[in-house]
Amino acid sequence: MYHHTIEDFKEISLAPGVDIKSLTGEKMSMVIFYIAPGSDIPEHSHPHEQMGTVLKGALELTIGDEKKVVRPGDAWRIPSDVAHSGHSLDEGAEVLEFFSPVREDYS
Repeated sequence: MYHHTIEDFKEISLAPGVDIKSLTGEKMSMVIFYIAPGSDIPEHSHPHEQMGTVLKGALELTIGDEKKVVRPGDAWRIPSDVAHSGHSLDEGAEVLEFFSPVREDYS
């Protein structure tokens, strides 16, 4: 199947206030994060390269030792094995991210 709708994506709760919907291909994953206001994505790292952008709201994103508030139109790249974390601001956030290779834990 080549065409999909977001409503059909697999849904997973990662942490309190952090839910995702994901679509996995052969070599990459596309993940939409729904982050409630004031919710945290704890610091973590993984072997996947990760790129993302904010669709709605705002997020304080820490990548390595860089911390920045990201909003719609901002984008980022997180190399493999670099520690990162996030905290959503008062309006919460909706974030679109891509991972390579596939995030098996999200499929």
